[in-house]
Amino acid sequence: MVDLDFGFDSDSGSPRVTRLLPDAVHQAVRPGTAVVRLETTHDRRGVLDGVWWPRSRDIAAELPSLITALTEYLGPVTRVGLDTGAWEALPTRMTIDGRVVHLDSFPVGDGTVLITRGEKDLFSLLVVPPHATPDAARAAMAEAVRAGSGRQAEQILIDTGTGARPA
Repeated sequence: MVDLDFGFDSDSGSPRVTRLLPDAVHQAVRPGTAVVRLETTHDRRGVLDGVWWPRSRDIAAELPSLITALTEYLGPVTRVGLDTGAWEALPTRMTIDGRVVHLDSFPVGDGTVLITRGEKDLFSLLVVPPHATPDAARAAMAEAVRAGSGRQAEQILIDTGTGARPA
């Protein structure tokens, strides 16, 4: 499993990406920290390939660090499919690390983000809502990356208590 902790360097304000060992993720997952975990199996039999816990619903602030980290492990990301209702504003493309990434938005409401590598290779990530508690986020993350899991993102969010928006 690949665990990445996205934070910000307090001195410079610039993004920081730290690779975490799997057993260290429980101490590192905290509110205000965006985290992505990828299932590292060769067969990719599960419904989801990983999970992302962004810090906010501002895609312009959240997506660059995700794409930068994913590019290191997956190669160049060309497209990102996002749920229209889950984000504050969605542009049609963004330039990230000198590459144009096309953004597709759909009103699906299923709690996922779709990452396209190259021409057709698609990765599906569960998106844990920014308001999730650390315990609920950890539970959702563990289930999303469980090898061979057939559970859909929306059901994982419901079962772990992370699906509802705060009042």
